[in-house]
Amino acid sequence: MRLLRALLHAGRRRLTAEAPAAWDRLSGNAWSVVHAIVAGTVAWLIAKYVTDSHEPFFAPIAAVIALNAAGGERGANAVRLLLGVVIGILVGELSVMLAGANYQGLAVAIGVAMAVAIVVNFARLVIGQAAVSAILIVTFAEEAGLHRFADALIGAGTALVISQLLFPVRVVAILRRAEADALAEMARMLDDTGRALARDDSTSTEETVDRLGGLSQPIADLTQTRESSRRTVRSSTIRWGDLTPILREDEHVDRLIYLGESCLTLARTTAAMSPDERHRFAPMVCEIAAALDMLAKDLNGHATRQRAVDRALEAARPFGGRPTDDDPLTVSTHLAVLLVATDIMLFAGIDPHDVEGVLQEDIDRPRVARPAAVPWLPWVSWRPQLPLRTRLRTWRARLSDFVSREESRKESSERDRQR
Repeated sequence: MRLLRALLHAGRRRLTAEAPAAWDRLSGNAWSVVHAIVAGTVAWLIAKYVTDSHEPFFAPIAAVIALNAAGGERGANAVRLLLGVVIGILVGELSVMLAGANYQGLAVAIGVAMAVAIVVNFARLVIGQAAVSAILIVTFAEEAGLHRFADALIGAGTALVISQLLFPVRVVAILRRAEADALAEMARMLDDTGRALARDDSTSTEETVDRLGGLSQPIADLTQTRESSRRTVRSSTIRWGDLTPILREDEHVDRLIYLGESCLTLARTTAAMSPDERHRFAPMVCEIAAALDMLAKDLNGHATRQRAVDRALEAARPFGGRPTDDDPLTVSTHLAVLLVATDIMLFAGIDPHDVEGVLQEDIDRPRVARPAAVPWLPWVSWRPQLPLRTRLRTWRARLSDFVSREESRKESSERDRQR
């Protein structure tokens, strides 16, 4: 009984500790579950009444599998699934004709289907679906071929309609969630640094490295999210709409990466200062951390962005000018404060000319531009309708500009790697 009580107590503690994270995971993926429920049910109903000579079990499976991917990959997933099914059906039928519906035919079908899928498209979904389709063709040789293809077509088509027309990916919202995660980590790092400065902790090199290294993962996730968003724009209905909000948010990602580097520099230089200087800079570092945390919690709010900028500027102004001391570390710290304040203003949406005015003390309180609002359906125009030919030219120009910018970024990164 004592062992049982101990196990129950340990399980209760584990459940209590994991419950918030589990709830966050569930709430963050709730819409994906709803989309899968709708897609699977609709695909089954369509297949049931369109192809009524068999049990359409694969139609809902195909729809759910196609949607079981990151938002920007759902449309591509549906195409990959269809490609795998076609390869599997063709190889399976040939295997039945040449080797028969037996274990030899099954072995040949699996091997050849997977090999063809690897040659055609090395995506794991294509390879898996090709093998599964070949197995079903050989196992149910008399009835599986056309029915399975029809089911796959219905399921993938349902997934495409849901993922591309009814519930398309909201790229700006995804980017802002990644930005909020990175901002929260920056705020945590600076807050820890500021508290350590105030307590005059003798922070070890290892602790400093751990504190600074904690920011690398959110920045890496942000960069990966941006790359995924660019692929999404190229391969979804988003490219039919107005790309301006996406391009603008893409620039904000660059600003945020610069802000992360500035925060790292500020944390590193302040931690290396003398005890008196550490105490003097500690409140400023904590205030900037609070401003970043404010941004992270309400990145879509115009008023929140304005308050965060005001708070960061008020904290940084006394330390942003040129120091009277010529000590290199003090000069570097003041420069880091200036860089952090500049990057916060640019990321929040202040015009670069106004930022320059603030730095030159011509502008006391810069005004933050209102964040771009993005419609739920990006392919629906909310502006006055233009002639179709004009809209097509505009869409092509915007997409071409987006692609050229991405290519120039890749060339720049390749040159950096070569250096």
